Amino acid sequence: MVLKTFGWSFAVTALGLVAAIFYGGWTAFGVVAILSILEISLSFDNAVVNAGILKKMSAFWQKIFLTIGILIAVFGMRLVFPVVIVAVSAQLGPIEAVDLALTDKDQYQQYVTDAHPAIAAFGGMFLLMIFLDFIFEDRDIKWLGWLERPLAKLGKVDMLSVCVALIVLLISAMTFATQAHQHGGTHVDKAETVLLSGIGGLITYMIVGGLSGYFEDKLEEEEEREHEAEEQAAREGKPKSAMVVAGKAAFFLFLYLEVLDASFSFDGVIGAFAITNDIVLMALGLGIGAMYVRSLTVYLVRQGTLDDYVYLEHGAHYAIGALAAILLITIRYEINEIVTGLIGVVLIGASFWSSVRRNRAIAAAEGDSGSDSKTEVSSGV
Repeated sequence: MVLKTFGWSFAVTALGLVAAIFYGGWTAFGVVAILSILEISLSFDNAVVNAGILKKMSAFWQKIFLTIGILIAVFGMRLVFPVVIVAVSAQLGPIEAVDLALTDKDQYQQYVTDAHPAIAAFGGMFLLMIFLDFIFEDRDIKWLGWLERPLAKLGKVDMLSVCVALIVLLISAMTFATQAHQHGGTHVDKAETVLLSGIGGLITYMIVGGLSGYFEDKLEEEEEREHEAEEQAAREGKPKSAMVVAGKAAFFLFLYLEVLDASFSFDGVIGAFAITNDIVLMALGLGIGAMYVRSLTVYLVRQGTLDDYVYLEHGAHYAIGALAAILLITIRYEINEIVTGLIGVVLIGASFWSSVRRNRAIAAAEGDSGSDSKTEVSSGV
């Protein structure tokens, strides 16, 4: 199971590290290895959230996610995206931007650093909306019940998450963005840039998330009808009809996953510049890390981990909220990538331990009563 799921990741790791040695010797090998670990540590919460979405998709679309999806993740976000940032911010042509990335790495890093406020605002707002929509939804299973119960009641107010996100964006623009961090330790006013980019992130979330949600609902309705038809056929002794695959539903869920992955990639791409400004080493290291995140997502789905450890999804979304806040704070202040990675690991680790304790409590209750008393066991903290 492990080899089947992570086989491509192992192969990409071997090829990537060998390529690094040929490109820049053992120093490049070390840099690529560090970048791979950085990407995995920063993106574990990404894998958990992706798994919650991917488990609703067919095996075919899971393969698409691991093939075409990884090409988008590696070449799109880890290689093309930094070049596009430079091209847009410096008003250069694509060829000039690539030439700059390969021949003048210091200038290239400067352009990317100066574009960070716009990147952070876009990604921060997209991730913040994911967190708010999760925390304001009334769920049967609650991890931090003392916090989630009152927030679920507040979530009954229409468009509350959008209002909260816009308030956060305004505060960020009026505080962090007025003294935005730039290359060389200088600070400039980027309030307008942050506002526009943040609104762009919000609009992107509403469009992509709305479409994926709409088609997901359609898919569930279609599955319900198919299930009812199968039961009817079974009662009448007729052969069961084949399940119809809702292509649009799967496509927009896939699109949502790609945009989600892109937003998670922002901190990894920017953080990589603390280690190297060589675009080739960056693409190799972050690409290897992205491959493991993809494989881990599929592994969580196939193992049913999210069903067994029910608070993992909660921990991942809290990590998303923390990452959104960190992205917005980094508009003005520098935050070490180790801190960013540890916050996500700690939150997911805590949710995993809470899940283990819950499972033990349920097992103990079932052993005492000899019946299923799962619903009587307290969920969360």
